[in-house]
Amino acid sequence: MSVPTSGLLLGIDFGGTKMALALAEPDATIVARRRLPTYAVDGAERALARALDAAEKLVSDSGRPLLAAGIATPGVVRPDGIDLAPNVPGWGELRLADALRSRLGDIPVPVWNDVNAAALAEARHGSLRDADPGLVLGLGTGVAAALTVGGRVVPGFHGAAGEIGYTLGGAGTLDPDEAHLEAVFGGRVLDDLAAAHGLSGGAAELVAAADPELSAVVDQRIDTMARVVVGMCLLLDPERVVLFGGLTGSARIVTRLTERLRSHLVFVPGVVVSGFAQDAPLVGAVTLAADAAST
Repeated sequence: MSVPTSGLLLGIDFGGTKMALALAEPDATIVARRRLPTYAVDGAERALARALDAAEKLVSDSGRPLLAAGIATPGVVRPDGIDLAPNVPGWGELRLADALRSRLGDIPVPVWNDVNAAALAEARHGSLRDADPGLVLGLGTGVAAALTVGGRVVPGFHGAAGEIGYTLGGAGTLDPDEAHLEAVFGGRVLDDLAAAHGLSGGAAELVAAADPELSAVVDQRIDTMARVVVGMCLLLDPERVVLFGGLTGSARIVTRLTERLRSHLVFVPGVVVSGFAQDAPLVGAVTLAADAAST
């Protein structure tokens, strides 16, 4: 494959709380970044327009042509929309690649699920380069997972592999109204729980709270997440589990989840926090762009 050298790559990571953009050299070395809040309550069209404005300015300021762009987004990507992306109203109706090309030109624009993009970044450049199989867990506004086998991301038949936020959280007889994992554990629901207890600092303050009753509630929710991860590890037997996203900033969450895996699995995978912090999907988006430019 020949790799163009005259232009730049663009990566965009759309999230429920923030949107991140990066310009990179053709070898995927990032040279400029921009981060802005999503403002999900304003709806999908406004969020997308603001991101595209920022992308257009980044490219214009660089003075160099754009070779390709990669996009990471919550949900399951279809040619005409996105499924399972409830955190930003109207997101499912967007055609992200078409919208970007209409602003920045007729370039290749692969669009992937954000946790799959994070897994691509880990497999190519991060903590899964020497691990097979690998499991990536996104602990942010929502929760999701991705699997790598032989260094490749496994998306599943519908592209919905790893949508663990829809895992049923109860036991016994199945109830149509049974809570899903994402209604129990995830940044948004923990923010709401914090507000309900009069805490203004969101999930971070809630998880750090010393109140015994509140602490017990938090531990129970972390354990609900841990049960799901234990089940995935029993099925997949990963060599390593990589955690990324805003909730990995809590040592309590990372430590308790790791301890639960050690105490409930015979073959315990290594558990690490991503070296990309919250930018694993963004690095994945840049990697997608690099692959598209190379071909």
